[in-house]
Amino acid sequence: MERSHSVVMGYLLWIFGFMGAHRFYYGRPITGTIWFFTFGLLFVGWIIDLLLIPGMNDDADRRYYEGDVDYNISWILLTFLGAFGIHRFYMGKIFTGVLYLLTLGLFGIGILYDYWTLNEQIDEINE
Repeated sequence: MERSHSVVMGYLLWIFGFMGAHRFYYGRPITGTIWFFTFGLLFVGWIIDLLLIPGMNDDADRRYYEGDVDYNISWILLTFLGAFGIHRFYMGKIFTGVLYLLTLGLFGIGILYDYWTLNEQIDEINE
């Protein structure tokens, strides 16, 4: 089976996990949002996730399609350069990339939207 997601990337995003980044990466936007607003359930859930990441990775690998657009690169670009739309340029979405660039990620709302839907956007491109 081809791997769409990476355990290493999950642990790297876990460093920012008290903000839910690793949970969004693995396609869990509801708990990612909860982690974001509660600092990883007051850091307790964040610590427990150290043990849960391998299972979340396996679930994501079964759920999402590997293809031309790499999930790991897209998530790195979103996490660190999302306000500039670089992840959208990478996915070939030039118009919205320019829009994000000019509006700092649609004033942050677009970045949150992409945290919720990036895996599905990539999945659609890779099918």
